[in-house]
Formats: sequence, C-alpha cells, structure tokens
Amino acid sequence: MLSRVGRARRGAPLPGIRRSSFTPRDLLAEALAGMLQRPVRSALTMLGTILGVGAFVAVLGLTATASSQIDARFNVLSATEVTVEDIAREQDQFAGSAFPDDASDRVERLNGVQHAGILWTVKPRRSAAELVVTAAPVGGSRGETLNVVAAAPSALRAAEPQLAQGRLYDDFHTDARQRVTVLSSGIAARLGITTLETKPAVFIGGQPFTVMGIIEDVQRQPDMLLSVLVPQTTAVELWGRPTEGAKMLIATDLGAARQVAGEAPTALRPDHPEYLKAVPPADPKSLRTSVTSDLQQLFLLLAGVCLVIGAVGIANTTLVAVLERTGEIGLRRALGAQGLHITAQFLAESGTLGALGGLIGTAIGTLTVLVVAWMNQWTPVMHPVTLATAPLIGLATGVVAGLYPARRASSVQPAEALRG
Repeated sequence: MLSRVGRARRGAPLPGIRRSSFTPRDLLAEALAGMLQRPVRSALTMLGTILGVGAFVAVLGLTATASSQIDARFNVLSATEVTVEDIAREQDQFAGSAFPDDASDRVERLNGVQHAGILWTVKPRRSAAELVVTAAPVGGSRGETLNVVAAAPSALRAAEPQLAQGRLYDDFHTDARQRVTVLSSGIAARLGITTLETKPAVFIGGQPFTVMGIIEDVQRQPDMLLSVLVPQTTAVELWGRPTEGAKMLIATDLGAARQVAGEAPTALRPDHPEYLKAVPPADPKSLRTSVTSDLQQLFLLLAGVCLVIGAVGIANTTLVAVLERTGEIGLRRALGAQGLHITAQFLAESGTLGALGGLIGTAIGTLTVLVVAWMNQWTPVMHPVTLATAPLIGLATGVVAGLYPARRASSVQPAEALRG
C-alpha cells in the first residue's frame, strides 16, 4: 500500500480528498482578472501583436485591392494596345519598308480596331545638326537635339493624348505635307513656348514648323512626351523613309487585341507577313504578379517582425507576472491546484492577450485598407480567409509566447514559494 506522501508525489488523490478541477469558465475568469489587474501593462503587451496582425491584414488587403485596380487599368489601356514592328531587314537585308502606303486603312478595316497609325524616330541623312530644334530663327539660339518622331494622325489618335492647348494635325496636313508639329508641355517649356496665341514656330534643322498643339499627357506611347511630333509625309520629304525602327500603334476594342495581333501582319503584307511582328498585350495575371509580389513580400516580412516583437513582449510580460505572483502560485498549489492548472492559467492569459491583439489589429488593418481605397477611389478587396486567419495568428502568437513562462509557473514548489 502506498503511503500518503507517495500518493501525493505521484499526483494520486488522497483518501477522502477530491481531485481539484479547473473549468473553462474558471480559466477565462482567471485570465481576465490577471489582465485587468494591470490594464496599462496588458495594453502595451498587446501593442506588438496589434501592429503585427494589423500590418498582416493591411498588406494582404492593399495587395488584393491594388491587384484589382491594376487589372482594371490593364483592361482599359494595355489590353487594348497592339504594336506591329517592321522586321523586314531581319528577314531580307535588301527589303524596304514592310509597311505599305495604305497601312492605316488596311488595319482599321479589321474588326475591333479603333485607330492604327505608323510612327518612327527620324534619323538624320547626313549629320545630327539636321535635327537640332530651336524656337528662334536660324542663328538666333543654339538649340538642342531632340527626338523627332514622324507619326501619322491615326497614330496620335491611338495614343489618346490629352491636349493642353491647340489641336492635333490631321489627314489634311498629312496629305498636303505641311510643316506642322505637336509638342508635349515639357518640350514646349524647354523651348520657351507657353502659349499658342502668338502662333509660335520651331525650327528643326533650320526648317520652320508651326506648333499646332501642346499635349499634357498620353495614355499610350509615353515616349511621345519626350519628342517633337511631325506628320509622316513631311518627315519622308525632308529626311527620307525609315530604314529601321518603324512600327504601327493600334488601339483596339476591349477583348479584341489578341485577335487583331494575329490578323494585322497578314492584312498589311499578305505576301510577306513574316516581315512584320505583332506584339499583343501581356498576360494580365503575370503583370499583376510581377507588380505586387515584391511589395507583398517586403511588407509581409515587416508584419512578421512585428509579430516576433509582440511575441517577445507577451513572453516577457507573462514571465514577469510569474515572478511577481510566485506566492499566489504557491498558495494555489498548496490548496490543491495541479501543475496543469497553473500552466493552463498562464497560457490562457497570454493567449487572451494575443487574441485581443489579433482582433484589434484585424480591425485596424481593415480600416487602413478602407481608408486607402476611399482616398484613391478604389474598390476595396478583402479576402475572407485573411480576416478569419488574422485573429488566430494573434492567438497562436500569444500561446507560443506563453509556453515557457507557463511551464516555469507550473514548476513552482508550494513549500518554497510560501517560505519566500
């Protein structure tokens, strides 16, 4: 027969004494009482978890919202843009320009095409001085060498420019080979042109060009903002046909870009479609992934750092609480509380701190996504899995952080604690 001391050491109940119990209700009540005894410390302890979970929710929410916005803009602009490049010289070194004279008319007859026009960067015939641009008469100023781009009127329309002043040149100016130009607002400012009311002119290699319009922005082909735009027929007359680098810009209806890209080379050159290379829009899924993946990884790492800081804070606070309440723990053990009960109590406290921090962090992260979306006039996107997982991450952080302090509390011996 085991002695009473042997029974106690083995954890078996003594005769006539009922084993102590600790219900979940008692566990929660003790955890809340421990937290409310020091509310300021509990709030500061939760801060790391709040920041970590909040950053986690905000990053995933903003990433999903930005991805949705990227998709929308891609569908409106990039998904309706096709570029056809002249690669005739790669196929046959003696071949001329792959684009026929009626290239725009041929492509614009395809279903789904809104505008299509050829453009290329002008190359000087003899010296770079032929492309020196100045806003004063010959010899009046030194000028500067700028990109001169020959663009058909339909290419300008396909680029969807936003006019600040004046107008774009049209088919009349092209057919008459008039020397007119369109500038971006940045180029105009560099040349000292601020208004079109005085009918300003620029000189390209000493040749006068009337400035018809100033554009503020373009939806496609942003290189136009760094160039002086002239009609393609005028460019051919002054500097000759392009030997390389010519391309066609095509604006299509939504959903028609890939079909147009497949048909355009044959429509332009049914005899040699291999002379032309059509570049359809990129896959929106891969574009979204490449744009958001790096940013998402960076901020998720930041969220992880915040969670680690929160876990350290919870572990530190729980350990301090164990040291401060050594007498209380010893008294509980002397009254019959088992080591498992003490462990559960402190795990409940740390887990509750983590769970509350996770809930508050989830709310703050969600509010951040809503505010950012509202300020940018976006549609907020939040995945239900993210909202459901975030508080659990806070709970797990608190429980893991409380493992060591709880184990240490359970190892307190009643006699030693009461003696101290």
